[in-house]
Amino acid sequence: MTNSLQPPRILIADDQADLIDALRLMLKSEDLQMDAVASPEAALAAVATGSYDLLLMDLNYTADTTSGREGIDLLARIQALDSLLPVVAMTGWGSVDLAVEAMRRGVRDFVQKPWDNQQLLATLRAEIDNGRERRRRVEDERRELGEARRIQQKLLPASMPQIDGLELAWSWQPASGVGGDCFDAIPLGRARLAVSIADVVGKGIPAALLMSNLQAAVRAFATDAAQPAELCAQVNRVLCGHVAEGRFISFFYCVYDSEDGTLAYCNAGHYPPVLVRAGGAVERLAPGGPVLGVFADGTYEQAGVVLRPGDRLILYTDGITEARDARDEEFGEEQLVAAAVADRGCSAPALQARLAGAVAEFTAGRFQDDATLIVMAAE
Repeated sequence: MTNSLQPPRILIADDQADLIDALRLMLKSEDLQMDAVASPEAALAAVATGSYDLLLMDLNYTADTTSGREGIDLLARIQALDSLLPVVAMTGWGSVDLAVEAMRRGVRDFVQKPWDNQQLLATLRAEIDNGRERRRRVEDERRELGEARRIQQKLLPASMPQIDGLELAWSWQPASGVGGDCFDAIPLGRARLAVSIADVVGKGIPAALLMSNLQAAVRAFATDAAQPAELCAQVNRVLCGHVAEGRFISFFYCVYDSEDGTLAYCNAGHYPPVLVRAGGAVERLAPGGPVLGVFADGTYEQAGVVLRPGDRLILYTDGITEARDARDEEFGEEQLVAAAVADRGCSAPALQARLAGAVAEFTAGRFQDDATLIVMAAE
């Protein structure tokens, strides 16, 4: 990163020694510092190790070459190293096609040799100022995103509460630092536990803000007396006045009673959690109603199952099943269910780790969407 209080520092990439000398004399009188290199490889090394406000580069380096191909190829590699570095291209062999291609690859401006000193200086200073402003904005956004992520993490449970007869494990992977996935575990007395998972449409800070509103509403209504269907209806009415057009929330809420092993639940448009029985049979918990935040008068139904020792319940968001590999193929629910059935004998933490690991391996660790996974294991 460059320091805006320091004199601007320019890297010049050109193989003509007399041109470098001329530029050095011009820039010295303007309080502009410069380094010079004579080849694409040297330019890459300088950008990788230095801190520059601008790159002024030739598009041709090999003798008798006028295509600009070397410079175009170099641009892509420079962008990979520092996508915010302003680049001004300079060549004596210009064409409309070459200029368009250079601009498409990230060049901010295009200077023809021979140049006019005042025009070149004006171009360099304008791009240096614009580049520094872009870096300031990006750094501010990174700080804000980091603070938002810290706040969001504090809102999520630091650890899952445990009750007799049930073991829980979870993982939460936001796609962009903060995200719209939400989960919670709320003790309801000595023998009962409420667990929820949700997915806000969208990513980034707007989705995270809506997620925090959802979580606050759920915690306000999650009492020992509140039934899952009733809670979904109450939360939906609250959110309908605060959800922007085009956004909605899929939500699943359940209450486990350790005294009889019952699980009462309501599914508000969320991916149906997968219940893997100890013997390998699979059930999906789908009954409920519409997504939250769209229909103020939406109605919700409640259902229930009994969790027996050895049963495993997997709750997840679409970032798990819709995760894609390098061939743009989805991980899919089928793979998730097959893995859960195969490893159903594992503890909750072990099963969660294996499922999350399978998705991470499938995507090579690149998640395109927020991904949350919860495993509830009946003991």
